[in-house]
Amino acid sequence: MADLLDTFNIAASGLSAERVRLQTIASNMANARATRMPDGSGPYRRQVPVFEARAVDPFGTELEQAIARVDVQGIKESAEPPIQVYDPSHPDADAQGYVSYPSINILQEMVDMMSANRTYEANASVVDSTRTMALRALDIGK
Repeated sequence: MADLLDTFNIAASGLSAERVRLQTIASNMANARATRMPDGSGPYRRQVPVFEARAVDPFGTELEQAIARVDVQGIKESAEPPIQVYDPSHPDADAQGYVSYPSINILQEMVDMMSANRTYEANASVVDSTRTMALRALDIGK
């Protein structure tokens, strides 16, 4: 049976996952116009965190098996091709005068950031509510 510590652990895993998501979104927005990586390779590639659900109790009842925490499996690069813009005066222009920019939509990143922020707040609210319930349970026991 899930207990208060499981609730804290599940909410904490959500907080941690959303923090990673917010960091990747910030990185994407900061590099939206980066035409060259520090190592000299092509334009920046959009980063996307990959989440994985892990059962809290894989051997419990069907309900207990359905209760899961979230883990960040990794961060992958987008496979979208770069956006080609004709600008022969740009220092990173190719022989035909085209510059490769990252395929990053700032509006999409802002929507993702708002979603991640709300999910983070929801997990923080779960932690706060669980803490309040635990303190009230202790008061009842006095």
